Amino acid sequence: MVTTRETVGFIGLGIMGMPMARNLMKAGFGVVAHNRTMSKAAALAAEGTQVAGSPAEVARAARVVVICVTASADVERVMLGTDGLPGVIEGVQPGSVVIDMSTISPDVTRRLGGLLAERGSSLIDAPVSGGEQGAINGTLSIMCGGEAVALDRVRPVLEAMGTRITHCGPSGAGQTVKLCNQIAVVLNNLAMAEALVFCQRSGVDPAVMLEAIAAGAAGSWQISNLGPKVIARDFAPGFKVGLQQKDLRLALEAADGLDLPLPGTALVHQLFRAVEHAHGPDTGTQALVRALEALTGVEVHSDRRPVI
Repeated sequence: MVTTRETVGFIGLGIMGMPMARNLMKAGFGVVAHNRTMSKAAALAAEGTQVAGSPAEVARAARVVVICVTASADVERVMLGTDGLPGVIEGVQPGSVVIDMSTISPDVTRRLGGLLAERGSSLIDAPVSGGEQGAINGTLSIMCGGEAVALDRVRPVLEAMGTRITHCGPSGAGQTVKLCNQIAVVLNNLAMAEALVFCQRSGVDPAVMLEAIAAGAAGSWQISNLGPKVIARDFAPGFKVGLQQKDLRLALEAADGLDLPLPGTALVHQLFRAVEHAHGPDTGTQALVRALEALTGVEVHSDRRPVI
């Protein structure tokens, strides 16, 4: 088992990665970090981390390496190297475990896992749900694929960042479950948006509607957390539309490989495309309602803040 005296490598200090690395430090782990934008690593160094010049250097310094970047291509660059920087694969030690907490293609995960296995090390795909606040609070839900022995080895590391760690199956299963999560999330978002637009057009205060349905069968995270933001016209991102679109492309590509129709997911993907065009990729995902507002000529708003 990992002890709190072990050093953990961390690659990717973005909106999610930075607080996750901090939570490892709070739990007593030493951290050696690398980030493409080195100023972010320098900021963490002021708090007590070591800074590595490349992903390979991280892998040489730590037997457990966490990766938290944006997309499949980013994980491939971290693992295989790019722009003169050697990747994790060049520094990884036999017996090491690499934890990829990015959301990427299950097929890419399985391929990279095979490359690590050739070097006597293991890959755990461990995408997360819970957003920036979950990363800050250490309350992420973590969906894990890979060998059970490797997962048990790094479970204390994951427990420093999340409160629910689920072994979903073999390599790639964590990524598959994360895509299931994203499918459910966007369809709940669409249901919320349609309910709000219908309520507004019907002349009922949408704040009252949210209060009435949040505790019943229609209740969801989106109703309770995103609904109040919509009626306050607050579209600041908790999760960005551009990142949501990346995940939906992954889901639709995986479904295409399975010859599986996902009509609801495809619809939301197209509606988000309209939101991206009109409002940019950095707006919050609650802005899905703006696509429906554009179609209907209805703007959802309320002078009240719902009590949910």
